[in-house]
Amino acid sequence: MIGKLIVTLMILSIMFGAAEGNLDKVSAAALSSCTSAIELIITLAGSMALWGGVMRVAEKSGITALCAKLLSPLTRFLFRGIEKNPAAENAVNMNIIANLFGLGNAATPLGIKAVKELNREHNGHTRRHTAMLVVLNTASIQLIPTTIGAIRMAHGAASPFDITLPILVTSFVSAAVACITAHALYLPEVKKYARR
Repeated sequence: MIGKLIVTLMILSIMFGAAEGNLDKVSAAALSSCTSAIELIITLAGSMALWGGVMRVAEKSGITALCAKLLSPLTRFLFRGIEKNPAAENAVNMNIIANLFGLGNAATPLGIKAVKELNREHNGHTRRHTAMLVVLNTASIQLIPTTIGAIRMAHGAASPFDITLPILVTSFVSAAVACITAHALYLPEVKKYARR
């Protein structure tokens, strides 16, 4: 789908550029955008390598295990009964920790693993837990917004991390609203399963 959309946009750009007599400007914009894209990828790769390394060191030193232990009360509150599945609880905790550090790319495979583990539960909470994980992942509460900071730095922002407080506030509010909504929407299903 994305590929078709990109091809359609490229064809439309060429058509409108040719119709306006600005085909040379379309070519110049395409080439300069390629250069900008590569520069941005290199900047983001450096940032991801740094924070991915920090995450790996934190994992090896036991810091992530400590963070997971600190997160357990919240995780067990949001994901009722998850303590019966330690693999799922660990995967959910690691996903949340990766998001807290702003490591969206590291959070994605951890989120996929968490969903697989949650789907092994086969109880009334399975769909609710999956929905809860998706909304938490989407809200992505970030203590350190590394990716956004790196993008802002690449585009010349004087203080690339001055957006940290607004990001924290909006992500906390959106996560809270999303969790309440997910709980409310899946509560009838949980009750129905409990009556069986």
